[in-house]
Amino acid sequence: MSKIERAILSVTDKTGLVEFAEQLAAMEVELVSTGGTAKLLREADIAVKDISELTGFPEMLDGRVKTLHPMVHGGILHRRENPAHVSSIEEHGIVPIDMIVVNLYAFEKTAAKPGVHFEEIIENIDIGGPSMIRSAAKNFQDVAVVTSPRDYAAIAEEMKNSHGTLSLETNWRLAQKAFATTAAYDSAIASTLERVSANGHFEFHPDAGFPQNLRLSFSKVMDLRYGENPHQKAALYTDGSGSGVANGRQIQGKELSYNNIVDLQAAWELAQEFDETVCAIIKHTNPCGTATGKILVEAYQKALACDPVSAFGGVIGVNRTVDGEAAEEMAKLFLEVIAAPGFDDAARAKLAGKKNLRLVEVTNAPQKWVLKNVSGGILVQDADVRPLQESDLKVVTKRQPTPEEKHALLFAWKVCKHVKSNAILYARDGQTVGVGAGQMSRVDSCKIGAIKAVLPLKGTVAASDAFFPFPDGIEEIAKVGATAIIQPGGSVRDQEVIEAADRMGLAMIFTGVRHFRH
Repeated sequence: MSKIERAILSVTDKTGLVEFAEQLAAMEVELVSTGGTAKLLREADIAVKDISELTGFPEMLDGRVKTLHPMVHGGILHRRENPAHVSSIEEHGIVPIDMIVVNLYAFEKTAAKPGVHFEEIIENIDIGGPSMIRSAAKNFQDVAVVTSPRDYAAIAEEMKNSHGTLSLETNWRLAQKAFATTAAYDSAIASTLERVSANGHFEFHPDAGFPQNLRLSFSKVMDLRYGENPHQKAALYTDGSGSGVANGRQIQGKELSYNNIVDLQAAWELAQEFDETVCAIIKHTNPCGTATGKILVEAYQKALACDPVSAFGGVIGVNRTVDGEAAEEMAKLFLEVIAAPGFDDAARAKLAGKKNLRLVEVTNAPQKWVLKNVSGGILVQDADVRPLQESDLKVVTKRQPTPEEKHALLFAWKVCKHVKSNAILYARDGQTVGVGAGQMSRVDSCKIGAIKAVLPLKGTVAASDAFFPFPDGIEEIAKVGATAIIQPGGSVRDQEVIEAADRMGLAMIFTGVRHFRH
């Protein structure tokens, strides 16, 4: 491969650009740039030519036209080993361009802004950037195309060790990434504009429902050791947002497994249900203990007390930075993962001795959709983020719940949503007591939730993710000492269920909201 002598740099994401440009300049690469990128390089005292010096034509139309020029694309697209191509560019005074460093306008971030105007969305559709990327990727034998700041260090190192050149293998890898980048970009534009209607003028409707064509684009973060079972292969992919579990930052411990990540998501989702300090302990996606507390260590200890046997080997999710006091208690139990917004220095020191324990810092990213594979296609639904309103709560029994019972019922309702259906949850105020998960009949979930209880059940409340089809579930709940129930209602036998609750002196609230989780 020939030495890289000239590069065009035009980026929206300027992460690491100055350092990379300095390294290129040190290898005597002539730098050509546009607009804000050129300004940034000059402020860093890096010699750079404006694109207009290359094209002989000024940037115009508010920057819409700057790189769409034969001097740019001729310099990129000509084949160096083709004498006719070389003769043609020499005839027209076109100089070779050996590297393109381009990333695109932040279209998706712009489209996701609340209240964004249609005109702003359209202006953030990049034209010149994708054109240069595709030109360079098509001519990868002669031109390097760099679309990600994550590649800067490796490219600079290879050039340094190869007298300013890059291998054909590197150029091909970069070209593959480049075509994937433009494909994802066009897909994002098409998916967004499908939700725009024209009524004499264009209007953007962010809540226009599901797209007619679902286009998904994710980049591989890493291959996993195996999937749900050792004979299954698996990998983790990112949406590129930098937030959510897939983009969590692991600061300690061995490699995450497929099952770790699935449980981590379950733990993190449950922890985000609460404004108050909370700790959720998850085993096989079900909460085996959840509790709130004034401080994190209190929440953890209460959560652990619910089912300390099942908590062994569990995954923890919290909604506060883990401190030293909480970490000291957590370190006493064998855990697989702790997911938190952060870990302070004291917590890291306390947990450092647990070499295999994974510590993962997560930035919250509320899910909009939930996807599930089916043979021949995919199911898509809105994420289950429906919070209860006071107006949803309907007391259907003769006895009203006490303020203490009501508070406990609302806590239980939030946790029960995260238990596999059929789900029954026993709780006190701010603490789960017994969890009946994933049974084929609701009455069995009532029984198992009680069997699993380590703490006293007398005086607890119960939550059900869906209606009771028969009074037998109510009878089982009353039998173990629970005093109040929260459930959606909606059964054809609701009246029989209410009458059973009245006979046993229970208070019962209907929510009108169901939380199946399959």
